[in-house]
Amino acid sequence: MKFPVTATSEHQGKTLGIDCEQETLSLFDDKGKRLSILAWSTLIEYMLSVDEEALFAHSRAHPRAPLAIKVHCSTADGKHFDSLTGGIGGGGLFIESSTPLTPGTELTVEFALPDRPSQKFETRAKVAWTRSKPERYLLFPGMGIQFTDIDPEAQKRLIELVASLNRTRATA
Repeated sequence: MKFPVTATSEHQGKTLGIDCEQETLSLFDDKGKRLSILAWSTLIEYMLSVDEEALFAHSRAHPRAPLAIKVHCSTADGKHFDSLTGGIGGGGLFIESSTPLTPGTELTVEFALPDRPSQKFETRAKVAWTRSKPERYLLFPGMGIQFTDIDPEAQKRLIELVASLNRTRATA
């Protein structure tokens, strides 16, 4: 199977070829000449080693800061669980979990911020990416969730908290 590259401007005209029997991925130029070939195992190992935080940082509208807060999550099919965040931001959270949900899963997340623990916020979100195993003994498994519906007050408070945490860390 061959797939033309059309959306990535610096590679338009190139084609990706998938050979399922050989388990390879090939890159061809606009004249059909093979430029490179990659074994699926190499690609899989690379994909499993990528730090999702860095991978998605360019697409975030709001900065993040590391902070552990308790969250209660529920899915549309009735699954409920409690966890901790590993990072927070105005656009989403990283939720630690040894069994992260599938990307695209919609959920409701309830949380309180450290400065007002009795004030609960409830947001709607979806799983944007997952990390299914620990990495480099520093990064916990879990899921990056993106808010799809958040109260403007909650988002404002998250943005202010992240800015404050990042300022504090910058001066330390």
